[in-house]
Amino acid sequence: MFGQYSAPMASRRAKLDKSVHSTEQAVSANWMIKARKTADLTQHELAKRLRRPQSFVAKYEGGERRIDVVEFVTICRAIGADSSKL
Repeated sequence: MFGQYSAPMASRRAKLDKSVHSTEQAVSANWMIKARKTADLTQHELAKRLRRPQSFVAKYEGGERRIDVVEFVTICRAIGADSSKL
């Protein structure tokens, strides 16, 4: 069933860079920083709203940690940003 069409795994992986050091990740982090600052929140204040340590915010904003979709939506809600527009 899957043997009829199966792209090599290497080419599938090459299409999606999961590195925290990718250009896309840096752009995403900058969006999140701008949204937090637009909401006039410090990292500490946002972390308190998220019930997470300040280092959680610092790590995804600094590009040391990726966030998943659920975390992204939760962060957007905490800063009052529309996740579909961000």
